[in-house]
Amino acid sequence: MTRLVAALERMSPPPLEAPDFSAADAFVWHASPDRLTPVPQVSRVGLELLVGIDRSRETLLENTTRFADGASANNALLWGARGMGKSSLVKAAHAKVNEGRETLLILVEIQREDIPSVGRLLGHLRAAADRRFILFCDDLSFDKDDAHYKSLKAVLDGGVEGRPENVIFYATSNRRHLMPRDMIENERSTAINPSEATEEKVSLSDRFGLWLGFHQGSQDDYLAMVRGYCDAYGIEIGDEELRAEAIEWRQTRGAVSGRVAWQFITDLAGKRGVKLG
Repeated sequence: MTRLVAALERMSPPPLEAPDFSAADAFVWHASPDRLTPVPQVSRVGLELLVGIDRSRETLLENTTRFADGASANNALLWGARGMGKSSLVKAAHAKVNEGRETLLILVEIQREDIPSVGRLLGHLRAAADRRFILFCDDLSFDKDDAHYKSLKAVLDGGVEGRPENVIFYATSNRRHLMPRDMIENERSTAINPSEATEEKVSLSDRFGLWLGFHQGSQDDYLAMVRGYCDAYGIEIGDEELRAEAIEWRQTRGAVSGRVAWQFITDLAGKRGVKLG
């Protein structure tokens, strides 16, 4: 009997106890078994170090501030070029909004593969009515025959309960419509009614009130990023030397982005014995 009870508990674990949201201002959601794990220190950079994305930065910060203050705000999709600071902006805006705030806005990260469990997560967040939450999914996308998006559509806009008033959803993606372009074209070309073939899937991105596009940066933006990092972390290096080394680094990577800038700074700091963070 004891073994049978243990087996049943593994198949159907007990419900998650009410989380202690005072333990941290960021949590990670895990499914099977359901749990919210506090993050003592979020890996992020300061908002002022995100260069070349001024419009997106100000727009997301304003939207996040309104939400934290209890006003209406939109779900946000940050889409575009790799390494241009999409996820960094979400985490930096969250930290900026919490500066000096007595009741902290809480960031809850959910992995794409755990999207089907989002309804259970929202139940816990809805119950904490005195708190406000950013539900965040990084690198969100869907491939052919992936039905996870259906769970997310109800969260964003539909369903009987809909999205709780104290929850907003932010996602980052390399794809504007959260799916590959060739998949969209294939659906249209093989369907009896092409316009209806992709409407269900493409309509997911329409449920984000904010679309913030991120595009490949310029070399000037890249150099401004690395100089900003040097100043912020106390890496002493002259402008000409920094420019030469930074350009050589990005040429070996074949890209100009915030991610490449950070990788260069990590290497430079290591060579000069400067600890980041």
